[in-house]
Amino acid sequence: MITFGIMTLTMESENSYIKEIACLAESCEMEVFRFLPSNINPHTLQVKGKRFDSKAQCWLESEQPIPAIIYDRCFYGEDEHSKQCLPIVSWLKSRNDITFLGYGLPNKLEIYKTLRNTGLVSYLPDTQSVSDTGIILKELAMKKKIILKPINGSGGYSIYYLKKNDKTFHVKTEKHKKIISRIFPNEAKLLQWLKPLINQRDFLLQPYLELSNNELQPFDIRVLLQKSVRGVWGELGRGIRIGSTGGILSNLSAGGAVIAFTDWLSSLPPAKGEYIRQELDYILTNLPALLEKEFMPLFEIGVDIGIAKNGSIWILDVNSKPGRKVLLQTRPDLKEIIHMKPLLYGKYLSETDPQERKNYYEKTLSH
Repeated sequence: MITFGIMTLTMESENSYIKEIACLAESCEMEVFRFLPSNINPHTLQVKGKRFDSKAQCWLESEQPIPAIIYDRCFYGEDEHSKQCLPIVSWLKSRNDITFLGYGLPNKLEIYKTLRNTGLVSYLPDTQSVSDTGIILKELAMKKKIILKPINGSGGYSIYYLKKNDKTFHVKTEKHKKIISRIFPNEAKLLQWLKPLINQRDFLLQPYLELSNNELQPFDIRVLLQKSVRGVWGELGRGIRIGSTGGILSNLSAGGAVIAFTDWLSSLPPAKGEYIRQELDYILTNLPALLEKEFMPLFEIGVDIGIAKNGSIWILDVNSKPGRKVLLQTRPDLKEIIHMKPLLYGKYLSETDPQERKNYYEKTLSH
């Protein structure tokens, strides 16, 4: 029986998603073993974790060899455990006897630099790294409204909207599903707040795009792309995420709601709806191949696409470890397929030569 390894940073991470996969594993002649990278013994190459017992329908403590097939669901933060696990995961990805479903993507800036040289460049918001506060002040003077977001961020964490008024500066963010708004009376006070912020972590700067609907709610389209059982890219589904009135985020973790894409599309004038559908098809057909041409193999991609009030379409984010809440809420009929797909693709990979798969790409390992 094939062991399907699922790797996370805590044993509580994505419990329901991982258990749903584990419950289906036996039907694929597989068993699921979940573990943390930090629990690998580098001398014995054994790892402590939990094996799912399909008969008892529960997790059992277990120690076994590192699985040959690994589904990486590690979400790294700024904490010490994340920093400890990163080099271990890099080491695992470099091994010829281990195959990952997907090898991940680099940070948002690296993805932007790559896509900037492709046919998708017109869908990318101008993006630059923030090395000092002078860049922020210069862009604010020119554009009046900008967005700051962490280079390695996810889930809408630490995204800031900045607006320059005649004399004051308005800053807005969202924390714990609440909009936090602050006015700075002058540049000096703004810099006093900004300097420690950008010293804490690396940020990107982008122009502020008017991505809200008629009710002034931010919204975007979340699309889940995955490989089939035979490694062919396809779309699993799409949905609309809607944030709070006056907010800047549509992320579900920030309190966003979800509606079906077809319902939203049918509310638009037919010509506009058809234009958006064609543009999305072009982006989603080309994006996976462009990413895999530059980076290591992937299994799935979450793509966030914004539509501005002027009709322009923007690729807001590309995530190699997407969530599934949007699809599960809008297409509950896909529940079994969503949880079966990683297993079936893992089984396919177990029957192919992992070295052949890696050599085909010959790219630098990335997280």
